[in-house]
This record gives sequence, structure tokens and C-alpha cells, in this order.
Amino acid sequence: MTTDDASLDVDLTAGQNAPRERREQIRKLVVDEGFVRIEELAETYNVSIMTIHRDLDALQSEGWLRKVRGGATARPSAQYHGDVRHRTEAMADIKQLLARTALDLVEPGQSVMVDESTTGLALAELLPGKSPLTVISNFLAIVKLLAGEPGIDLIALGGAYYPAYDAFLGMRTNEAIRSLRADILFMSTTAVTDGHCYHQSQETVAVKRALMEASTRRILLIDHTKFSKSGLYQLAPLTAFDLVIVDADTDPAILASMRTAGVPFQVAGRPSAAEDGGVASRGS
Repeated sequence: MTTDDASLDVDLTAGQNAPRERREQIRKLVVDEGFVRIEELAETYNVSIMTIHRDLDALQSEGWLRKVRGGATARPSAQYHGDVRHRTEAMADIKQLLARTALDLVEPGQSVMVDESTTGLALAELLPGKSPLTVISNFLAIVKLLAGEPGIDLIALGGAYYPAYDAFLGMRTNEAIRSLRADILFMSTTAVTDGHCYHQSQETVAVKRALMEASTRRILLIDHTKFSKSGLYQLAPLTAFDLVIVDADTDPAILASMRTAGVPFQVAGRPSAAEDGGVASRGS
């Protein structure tokens, strides 16, 4: 290879890597800043506005950001769930309340599945207090949190890693789940519409369905904002869960419709079913 050929090869390699590196920098910038403008990105990286549009389209398809008029944002919307950092920060106090209510359902010695939701992460932080437990999860944040924790036998569900969700998803994850059977599952969902749970990701739906099939008892944890959001892919009806835990800001009309539909539910922070009528027995 001549010197000129070597230089050309380096230039081509750099050209191939440039879009990937630029998108990674844009992704980090959006997460840190919360919002970035297309014109400023084009000027910063010395590329055309159309190139930035393509970058943002690619990052949006991977679940990293939400493309809006004039730029991109990391803030969730009715259709976009937000990246892990923003999901963790959103409704943090309510997620803690939901988690504390859910913890009362856990008994030492049980096998507990927890999905990749940040509400599930809030619960995972409390689980060592109910040890000994076997905890099963595809959420890397939970795996890191509980790894080496005394009294916790941890089973990490592998598969294809999706950075936008900080979780393992896909066919291999589903296969790993099907080889197991847990006493109880705690999970959340992106949106609830007309009594059904929805998500924006087909991969997420497939894994959550596998988790539901592999659990004896299924508990859904959702804050009131889930009822105002929308999703593309249907996961399951609320009636597929043994208990739905909601927060006190949930619209009374929604609670009434759940009761009419026979959805067993509990309002976090309130007495359990028999005491305040917050839970409707399945089929009542």
C-alpha cells in the first residue's frame, strides 16, 4: 500500500466514524442540556441542517431523545418516555410511595422479578430489607444496585443490550425468562389507554409479556401521569394483573372505571382493599 493509499484509507475510516461520534456527542448534549437547537448543532459540528435532522431522526429511533420543532429534547412527552436519567427524576416522590406500598407484598424467601422501569428501580432499592430474596431483572441499573448485596441471590437476564433503556431485551432475553418461574413480578408501563397498557418499543413489550408469563403473581405500578400518555404497541389489559397500584392523584373517574371493569387496584399510601374499598376484587 502506498503512502497516498494509506492516507486515503484513514480518511475514509474517519469519515465513517464521524457520524457515529457526532451523534454520541449530540446525545450527551441533549441529556445534559435538556434541549438543543438544530441551527446551533449544525454550526457546532460544521455540517448542514439536513445532516443534523438525520442525526436527530436516528437518535430518536433509538429512544435517546424526542425531536421537536427547531431542535430536540430529552424531556418525556405523551409519546416519548424519556431516557433513563429523566425517567428516574420524573415523579420521584410518587415512585417511592408506589415502591413502599409494593414492598408490603414481598415476603422473605420469595423469587421476585422486576422489569426495566424506574419505578421498579425504586422498589429494588428497598428489597434488601426483605431478604433473603431471589431477584431477577433485565435492568442493568438494578443488577448494579443489587450485585453483591447480602441476602440477595441475583439473576441477571442477558440478551441484546439497549443503551437507551439501560436494559437487556430481545430474543435471548425472552429465552432466559422462559427458563424461570418467579413468585411475583413488579412492572410498570409507559401508558394506559382504555384499560390497556402500551409501550413505544416492540422489544420492551415482548420482554414484559415473557415476564408476565413467568410469574405466579403480577403487580403493576403506575402513577397518574400514565393515564394521560399514549403508546404504539399494546402490552396487556389491566385485568391481566393481580393488582394495580396507583397514586392518590389518579382521577377518581379512572378509579371508578377500573372498579367497574373488575381491575384489582390499590391506592398507594392508603389502607389496603378491605379497609377503604380502594381495591376491587377480580370479576366484581
